[in-house]
Amino acid sequence: MTVHLLFFASVREQLGVAREELPLPPGVGTMGELRAFLRQRGPAWQAALAEGRILRTAVNQSMATTATRIADGDEIAFFPPVTGG
Repeated sequence: MTVHLLFFASVREQLGVAREELPLPPGVGTMGELRAFLRQRGPAWQAALAEGRILRTAVNQSMATTATRIADGDEIAFFPPVTGG
């Protein structure tokens, strides 16, 4: 399964990337599992996507929770609770 990731505002600044296409390993099928998987990428990812950090997420432009299922080709966005214009 491959998903399209988008990072906005301070999340984008911390990670140094605005978007990427990412193949996911078996076992990553929810937003919570994806966030945990991404934290394994290193210190910047651990900080930006920390378990206790409040982030908004969306799948195909609909707000998502950690239990939201993801599928091949989904567009997934991560952004802080308040973003500027």
